[in-house]
Amino acid sequence: MPKSLELSAYRALVRRNLPTKYTPTQDRPVGEVLWLNAPESGNALAILDLAKWLCAHRDGLSILITTKDTIKSPTPEIIIDVAPSEHPHDIAAFLEHWHPTVSLWLWGALQPNLIMATHVKGIQLIMADADQTGFENRRDRWLPEVARDVMVCFDSVLVRSKASQARLTKLVRSGTPLELSGPIMAGSVSLPFAQSDFDDFSAILGGRPIWFAAAVQPNEVQTVLAAHRHALRLSHRLLLVLNPASEEQASACEEQMKEDGLRNSRWDDGEMPDDNCQVLLASAQDELGLWYRLAPLSFLGSSLASGQHGLDPLQAAGLGTAILYGPNVRNHMPSYTRLAAAGAARIVNDTGALGVAVAQLISPDHAASMAMSGWDVVSQGADVTDRITELVTTALDAVEEGTN
Repeated sequence: MPKSLELSAYRALVRRNLPTKYTPTQDRPVGEVLWLNAPESGNALAILDLAKWLCAHRDGLSILITTKDTIKSPTPEIIIDVAPSEHPHDIAAFLEHWHPTVSLWLWGALQPNLIMATHVKGIQLIMADADQTGFENRRDRWLPEVARDVMVCFDSVLVRSKASQARLTKLVRSGTPLELSGPIMAGSVSLPFAQSDFDDFSAILGGRPIWFAAAVQPNEVQTVLAAHRHALRLSHRLLLVLNPASEEQASACEEQMKEDGLRNSRWDDGEMPDDNCQVLLASAQDELGLWYRLAPLSFLGSSLASGQHGLDPLQAAGLGTAILYGPNVRNHMPSYTRLAAAGAARIVNDTGALGVAVAQLISPDHAASMAMSGWDVVSQGADVTDRITELVTTALDAVEEGTN
């Protein structure tokens, strides 16, 4: 590989620093390991969604995410670590331990030594989410040829915009094509459901209006039930499916409904709602996919009281339900902001606001319009996710074929 004098100078400077003595977070898992490096901060939701998507589409795949963000792994297949320093000793320790099958780099601060060492080991490198910004730090202004040397190592590069494509084409001047794909955005992995339950419940409803309250905390139950009573004045056949935040809440919820004079049934006991049932208590925590699909309108709980963090709204929006939510959703704020801006979600702050919103939005036209807007938001990043999946799968297949 040809190297510029600037790259040689950079590598000589790096060797003068002491190694940080890289220590891995855990043992390397058996099988294929995709190394996903995400040096930019603030995009944790999109990174985790992409990792979960890739794992769902490749049996036995483990994903090592190196990032500066504080991220909690959602599954054992996703491993969180930090990238090594640029010192050759740290890089050698990192690559020897993890021995990644393929590497996927998201845009951000380039680490020339780490990239080139990965390339020299024959590990295919894919870059995604490349932007026109990113070469503005002092090192890149001082050593502009370094970036050009490094970008040659990537087999594929996906860029965020036409402006990024134009600037990087002039700046990088590598033989690697720069493919316009759009930015990586948080999406959703579709929640499972039982088709038989969906068919049976749809037949029983027979067009009856329904709304869903998900992950309702104890201090939200009264608010949800009061909102339902308000909405019943305008739509007397309206059915609420109430999902407590934990199954242990079921008995307390049932007592509250009796006190409020609301007729209820328990889905977990095999009871189906008849025409007299006003609230169906569904306390199982693994059936959100069923209720999001059945209900045209959903309130995402664990969001009204201070200290709560909300649910992932993209999972709901991706299954065709309009969304109501409280103000405390900091864990998923960017996603709620996107949905609210598109008209797919509406914030409610108290019982009165929730009751009015349910009464207004339960009409098929309103809910359908919001749900369509939500679907548009969720699908915005689908094309780039599909393209990344295609490139990663092709690279992994090539390695597998080469070892057989």
